[in-house]
Formats: sequence, structure tokens, C-alpha cells
Amino acid sequence: MTLIMLTLALLLIGLVASTSASIEYAEWHFQNPWFHSRRHFIYLVIGIGAAVASYCVKPQFWFSTGWWWLLGALALLILVLIPGVGRVVNGAQRWLPLGPFTLQPSEFAKLAVVVYLAGYMVRREHEVRNQWQGFLKPMAVLVATTLLLMLEPDFGATVIISATAFGMLFLAGVRVGHFMVVVLLALAALSVLIISEPYRVKRLTAYTDPWADPFGTGFQLVQSLIAFGRGEWFGVGLGNSVQKLFYLPEAHTDFVFSIWAEETGFIGAIAVIGLFVALIGRILWVGRRAFVNENPFGAYICYGVALIFSGQAFVNMGASSGLLPTKGLTLPFVSYGGTSLVVCCVMLGLVVRIDRDARLVPQRRRSV
Repeated sequence: MTLIMLTLALLLIGLVASTSASIEYAEWHFQNPWFHSRRHFIYLVIGIGAAVASYCVKPQFWFSTGWWWLLGALALLILVLIPGVGRVVNGAQRWLPLGPFTLQPSEFAKLAVVVYLAGYMVRREHEVRNQWQGFLKPMAVLVATTLLLMLEPDFGATVIISATAFGMLFLAGVRVGHFMVVVLLALAALSVLIISEPYRVKRLTAYTDPWADPFGTGFQLVQSLIAFGRGEWFGVGLGNSVQKLFYLPEAHTDFVFSIWAEETGFIGAIAVIGLFVALIGRILWVGRRAFVNENPFGAYICYGVALIFSGQAFVNMGASSGLLPTKGLTLPFVSYGGTSLVVCCVMLGLVVRIDRDARLVPQRRRSV
């Protein structure tokens, strides 16, 4: 119940925040101020339905079909790169058009990688903990996934999936020496990827001093910081944001937290951060209890979901507040974005099912 209540609170905040942040944008581009809010509500209904469906499915099904989910995700990542199939927005080819809606394969890949790795680490526990090949096999899968993501390009999803995979393998008990060698190689590869694209270097340098070029590379961060400053303690009131009036690009997606902070102030921003901390802490607690109840697959699923939620929340809020370089990542359950919202709900449904099964274990033992 705690997981559900925390998630519902974030979903309601997301509906309010994305609606407020998108009204003027939707009015200007679609001549309908409620265009994005209606679509967000539809995504919300679909997401809740998907969460209920994932809750009703036994974890054993996910365990036995992990490979198929991974292959499906890789197929979608390849499909989106085919010219004429994937939709290009702002120079990135990340979306598959499905009639009036779009599908973002990178979001589906996050779920697929978590499910696959959780099953792999249970089946190959001895190899993962004691042998190089047990560690290198999932790394090969990770390399294939990240290469496809970088071809879109989607650097943010690459970082989140890589960090989640490394975190899950570390929690599974891989040898520290093996882990450190591969992590250092991965960091070196990420550094090369950053340096290879001038726009990434500009983003990295701009966040250190956005005011040096406030109308160029530092524009987004400067406008975001202005939103935080205007919010002060209690905000300017819901719907009264000035920065959403075409000052702050992507106000309803990547920078929805900035608009929320402007309209609800420091108190509102801290409330959202507190909800994420409580939700992620609860998911980790469920994972720990699943491990104690001899359900390592459920535990690894929980750890992977917690890593994805915490990573995306930290990067999104960190980028909007100037703590991290500007990066396009949605805030789970809050930002506008159908695929992200639905996948997050599916992940949460999985965790709730694992929590429910863990609660039944002591009852079964007492009945015996």
C-alpha cells in the first residue's frame, strides 16, 4: 500500500505539473491548451492498466522470458534507426510513430535489461561471482544495447542503462577487481563519446558557467535557474509560471521540475524529492526482504528498478538545478512522455507483485 500511495502522489503531481507547464505551448502549437494534458491523462490510464497487468503476472513468467524481452528491445532499437521508420526530432531518431502516438524504444530497453540481468544473475550466480565469463557475457549484451542507443543518439539512456547494469552486477556479488576494470573501461568509453561530439562538450562546459553564454549554450540552464529563483519559498502559484511562456524549452518534459519549483517554491520541490526518496527507499526495502525470503530474482528486479528511478530522478533534477550538465531525461511519473510513464508503471507493478509475494511467504511457513 505504501508503494501505491507514493506512486499515486507522484502521478498526480505529474498530471498537474505537466498540464501547467504545457498549456501555453499547446495553445501556440496545436491551438488547444489541453492537448498535452489530455494525452498525458490517456498515458496515465494506460500506465495504470499496464501496472495492474504486470502485477497480475507471476514473476516466474518474467524470469523464463527475459531473453525474449531483451531481443524485443534490441529489435525495436534497430527498427527505430531505419530511415523512414523512426521519427527524427531535434536531430535525434528515437521515436517510432504509432498513429497519433509514438513509442520510444530506449524506455522499453530499460525494463528489458533489468528483467534479463535479474534472470541471468540467478541462473549464472556462480559464474557471475567467481569467473570472468560470468561478468563479460552480460557486458556483451550491454555493449550491443548502448551502441544502438548511441546511434540514435540517446546519451542519457545510455548512461542510465549502463549505470543500472553495473549497479545490479555489483549487488550480485561480482569480484571487485573484475568490476573495477570494466567500470574504468566503460568510463573511458563514455569520455570518448562525450569528446567525439562538440555539442556534448559544449553542454559539459556550459553548466560550469552558464552565464558566460546566456543566449547560447547556457540558455536552458540560465532559464531553469531563473525559474528556481522566482519560486523562492512557496512559489508564484500553480499556473503562474513565467518561464514556461517560451523562455524555458521543453518545459513540460525535461524541465518540468523547474516549472514545478517556480510555481510551488522550495517547499514543493522538497516535497517531490522526499516522495522520490521514500519511494526508492521502499523499493530497496522490498528487494532486501525478497532476498531474505530466498527470492533473488525478485530482489534483483527491485534493485534494478530502484537504480533506474533514482538515476533518472537525480539526473533530471540535477540538470535542471545546475548540479549536472543539461541532459534530456524524463522525471519518472512526473514528466510528459507516454512510453516513459507506461514503462515506469509496469516496473512499479512488478515491484508491488514482488512485495505481495514476500508478504505471503511467512504465512505459508506458519501454515506448514
